[in-house]
Amino acid sequence: MNDRVIGFIGYGAMASLMGKNLVKAGYEVQAYTPSGLVLGEKSPVPMLSSPREIAEKSDVIILCVPDDKAEQKLLEGENGLLAGLKKGQLVLDTSTVSPAWADQLAVLLRKHNVQSLDTPMSGSTPEAEKGELIMLAGGDDAVIDRAQPILDCIGRITIRTGPSGSAARLKLVINGIMGATLNVIAEAVSYGLAAGINRDILYNSLQELAVISPHHKRKLKMAQNGSFPAQFPTRLMLKDMGLLLDAGQNTSATLLGMAVAAQALASSNVYHKDEDYSALIGKMEKDLICPDRTA
Repeated sequence: MNDRVIGFIGYGAMASLMGKNLVKAGYEVQAYTPSGLVLGEKSPVPMLSSPREIAEKSDVIILCVPDDKAEQKLLEGENGLLAGLKKGQLVLDTSTVSPAWADQLAVLLRKHNVQSLDTPMSGSTPEAEKGELIMLAGGDDAVIDRAQPILDCIGRITIRTGPSGSAARLKLVINGIMGATLNVIAEAVSYGLAAGINRDILYNSLQELAVISPHHKRKLKMAQNGSFPAQFPTRLMLKDMGLLLDAGQNTSATLLGMAVAAQALASSNVYHKDEDYSALIGKMEKDLICPDRTA
């Protein structure tokens, strides 16, 4: 196969930006969305009718759906992905899924004589738009070599993480750090405001500090502006924190800070599930003003 036709299963905010960069690089891109919805009034790429049709008409299949259940649902049945797979195809799983499911999927695809990698990305929509995602790749080096031209179109670097499933595990490490750090920042902002520090001085000062990552400085700017466009929705960050805590139960790792952050994000999710997860900062700020609010 020449790997020129790429079929996305899931074509939301992240996938559509990845697809746009692949089209610019000369690939043919087509997509299927489980919801039946596409971004915008008209899709910029052909939209196919089922996962099976994606498999039948693509050289490379990229999965980009929210969770384990979404992937499991699209596999089975007469119109499922497995029914259309062809020997030698390449499947890249960019979804953030549980390590257990990543392991199962790799075995399942191998039984269908298909090459696969777990390739979750680190980054949000700004990085996806620029083709500057950090791509994590778990699987055989030869398969990563095959996928590298595609990964180079959507990311600025590919980190080879080890065998199948290792990238899924590293992705949870990364997102756990993001979520837990955001909660610490939100608590610190809450204290600063409660202690009487001028709001703009507080936010502006924190955005100058080296101890706060560029990613979290962007989140602080959102909170300062009181606007939380969904670069990374709260519901998805909460899902990832849950995956990390579930997976952590099978290890000897201590995840106390992660658990606290997950609880805080769960509270924020009640009001801000479709807004960026940095809305947690705004929630804590509003709670200072109206601690008994119900909306």
